[in-house]
Amino acid sequence: MSLISEWEIAARLLLSCILSGLIGLERESHGRPAGLRTHILVSLGSCLVMLVSMYGFGFAKVSDPGRLAAQVVSGIGFLGAGTILREGATVKGLTTAASLWVVAGIGLAMGSGFYAAGLIVTFFSVLILLFLEPVEKRMFTIKTHHLVVIYDFVPENNHLLTACSLFGWKIKHLEIEFNESNNEAIFDIILEAKNLTKEEVLAEIMKQKNVKRVIWK
Repeated sequence: MSLISEWEIAARLLLSCILSGLIGLERESHGRPAGLRTHILVSLGSCLVMLVSMYGFGFAKVSDPGRLAAQVVSGIGFLGAGTILREGATVKGLTTAASLWVVAGIGLAMGSGFYAAGLIVTFFSVLILLFLEPVEKRMFTIKTHHLVVIYDFVPENNHLLTACSLFGWKIKHLEIEFNESNNEAIFDIILEAKNLTKEEVLAEIMKQKNVKRVIWK
């Protein structure tokens, strides 16, 4: 395998920076833990590893271009794991971890001279990050609402639970307190209402009879 010129090496490294920077910019705009610089450095390092693997050993017959590249693919998982955060029942950072893994692959593609694959993957990655998030949130996100609903004291009629059943809301937490001095029934509830905003949930609850007020937490 013949060695490549310094200009070709510089071009591959530069391309890896540009392509990974496009993905990093999108992550940076959302304030993710791994942003522009992190994505560029991951891709740049991967590109360098690929170049060293392919050309750094000259004409040595023992050289295996895939050996170092395989270490990048497995090793990037440790960096990606650092971007994954758990907040209660919610896990954040999975998309950023995946984007780091992708830019590592882009760097390897640029380092090996597989320009078409790197360019196509970058194009699709940017499209996915920019345009699929709103669709995903609208179609698949289940929103959790924590609220306190105060009724006129009517323990024999459980209006809120009836509403949850009617609209398909899932109850995750419920505490009921009766305040006889104020003639009130107080429902402290956490519910999941798929595809509904706070205002939409409020509108449905306020349609019920005997609702005095709703307090959001």
